[in-house]
Amino acid sequence: MLCLNGGSSSLKFTLFRLDPGEERRLVTGAVEGIGTGAGHAWVDHEGKRSDRRAAFPDAGAALAVAFELLSGSHAPEPDVVGHRVVHGGPEHTEPVVVDAAFLRSLEALVPMAPLHLPGALAAMRAVSERFPGLSQIACFDTAFHRTMPLVARRLPIPDELHEAGVRRYGFHGLSYEYVVSALGAERPSRVVIAHLGNGSSLVAVKDGASIDTTMSFTPTGGILMGTRSGDLDPGVLLYLERERGYSVTALEKLVEVGSGLLALGGTSDVKTLLERAPHDERARLAIDMFCYAVRKAIAALAAALGGLELLVFTGGIGEHAAEVRAESCRGLEFLGVSLDDARNRVHAAVISADGARCTVRVVPTDEDLVIARHARALLPKS
Repeated sequence: MLCLNGGSSSLKFTLFRLDPGEERRLVTGAVEGIGTGAGHAWVDHEGKRSDRRAAFPDAGAALAVAFELLSGSHAPEPDVVGHRVVHGGPEHTEPVVVDAAFLRSLEALVPMAPLHLPGALAAMRAVSERFPGLSQIACFDTAFHRTMPLVARRLPIPDELHEAGVRRYGFHGLSYEYVVSALGAERPSRVVIAHLGNGSSLVAVKDGASIDTTMSFTPTGGILMGTRSGDLDPGVLLYLERERGYSVTALEKLVEVGSGLLALGGTSDVKTLLERAPHDERARLAIDMFCYAVRKAIAALAAALGGLELLVFTGGIGEHAAEVRAESCRGLEFLGVSLDDARNRVHAAVISADGARCTVRVVPTDEDLVIARHARALLPKS
């Protein structure tokens, strides 16, 4: 089965073989830099890698080259395709089979995630053209958070807006679902998971279910991120529109791709910022503000849980940036968080100090495997 994981500027694809007792990757690949004019596409089939550099102006062009690379790898054709869909709105809280009615419902949700859903729709239609009759499954990043209580889900706005779907949804749900499953029997009752990457969020998990999270109505909310502002005083946007002449399009560009680490430090790449930080005040500020935001979010979610037994770091930054983990945990001793510096430096599975009241772990995420599992579960039986 083929998993397609599309973002605002990238498309990842993975071909799995899922047999009883075995979950095997046959092909992995990605198309990166979509819409930038300097794209990079690659595919790896059982250790044999092919690369291509070209401009991929939109999701359609990215899908075309992804299918071409898959075909050139001589891998078997998929029997089902699973898609990561960022936003499911109020209606879609479980994986679903893609059909005409579903596509219409997803089109209606595009205003909630205009940077992500058009690409998902394009991918589903492209698969239908390439593999007529092939089953497709949509898996939603928002679905994991369907268990949030009303006190965490509701925004303080009029009823008619809430009933129209303007509420807190939460995202990165496929990543969180994988981490919860990977923890298995080791998972205690009160857990905070920090998915830190170009897009970052944290979730409070009580007895395996989401009860609160940092992202809100869109993936722009919450802590500051690579290029996203995270939470802003709404008055800032009103001021920019009224006094500085910002249009809706300009505001969207500002909060989505012109803020966060990029605005603070000149780049959204955390590795580069960490290298520059010892001698670059802007880079140091960007890292400090990011870790400060993570640290505050951990404490707030621990309050929602009534305590903290396990803290998990995942995502590209969470898995690989030891300094970010250390700075994010600094000052959380009152929650029982204490890192072992040596374990943290080598990205050990458990990085907390012996005897710490709160265990701290690093768990590599695998959204694609979650999609594959859902696709297998919904695959029509012959």
